[in-house]
Amino acid sequence: MESFKELIDNRHEYAREWKKRTGGKVLGYLCSYVPEEIAVAAGVLPVRIFGSHEPQDVAEKHIYSMFCPFCRDCLAQGLLGRYDYLDGLVMAHSCMHLRQTYFSWKTNIPLSYTCYIGMPSKPQSPLAKKFLKGELEDFKESLEEWTGKTTGNKELDEGIEVLNQNRRLLREIYELRKDEIPPLTGAEAMEIVLSSQVVDKTEHSNRLSKYLEEIKQRSGKGEKDQVRLMVIGSENDDTEMIKLAESLGGIVVIDDHCTGTRYFWNEVIPEEDRLSAIATRYLDRPRCPQKDFETRSRLPHIAQLVKGYNVHGAIVIQQKFCDPHELDIPIIMNYLKEELNTPSLFLEFDVTFPAGQFRTRIEAFIETLQLEVV
Repeated sequence: MESFKELIDNRHEYAREWKKRTGGKVLGYLCSYVPEEIAVAAGVLPVRIFGSHEPQDVAEKHIYSMFCPFCRDCLAQGLLGRYDYLDGLVMAHSCMHLRQTYFSWKTNIPLSYTCYIGMPSKPQSPLAKKFLKGELEDFKESLEEWTGKTTGNKELDEGIEVLNQNRRLLREIYELRKDEIPPLTGAEAMEIVLSSQVVDKTEHSNRLSKYLEEIKQRSGKGEKDQVRLMVIGSENDDTEMIKLAESLGGIVVIDDHCTGTRYFWNEVIPEEDRLSAIATRYLDRPRCPQKDFETRSRLPHIAQLVKGYNVHGAIVIQQKFCDPHELDIPIIMNYLKEELNTPSLFLEFDVTFPAGQFRTRIEAFIETLQLEVV
């Protein structure tokens, strides 16, 4: 398990070493709607940009302080030179805050390649697939021009299979978390998923396959009657909250956020037209509030997870000033209470982790749930 944590902690060193070893280009991306299949097919290493969760004073000159702390933290990492190994940057249309991070990065940090993919805000539109396919075609052609390599069906098939294989293995890991006493903690599962977004997918899948062989022989972690928690909400690449909850008598068995299940939950189903198949996958994936129009698919998906993983309570998280989730969270918390009979706790995140404040609230929440579980 330590190898996955090391990949996250040393992700910048890993990317630099990968460039030296392969001679390839590294492409940073800011949203999980970016189709990594196409980047992998082009021989490029896609690396998701995360924050450092440390105070900084460089981003405010370029992005509003009322924008969410995650997007400001990501921009700060670029301005501080921690992603100086990136050859390019790509963004799929999502929220206004992250969009500003992309354009500020593009303006202030020179790169040889940038691309903005117009991911539809209304994936359920009958025109969405045709539109997105056109955007993916433009993305593919821009990568071909940048790398000097042609990306045909053979390369796209390879890229699709590399991503699908990694997704299958991650789903297998998450299936183990349905056990009465899961063989891994929620923090460990999160570290596995985060590491998959910053390293070569084939290498990650090889490590994950070996880990799965080992973990299936391992006894469960925790107690039989421990409180089973779900995490729902904004992007969260900080494991500290999950570690804290699990140190207080709970275990996080499932999540619904874009650095967790929404990142890998569904696969690309093959079609004759490869770009059309990729477009379908990203349009049909579990949606964030920014994309959940008009028929809402988040609520039934969350219900399925709550029941499938026998969730006792949900921790609902929001990055401060995150408008899409702020609008969605009251609806979700009411749905959890009224329709699923599942208690929830709301926590608002900032750049740094308020361990003392969160400890008191999480501990009280878990103690309340323990009365019902036992």
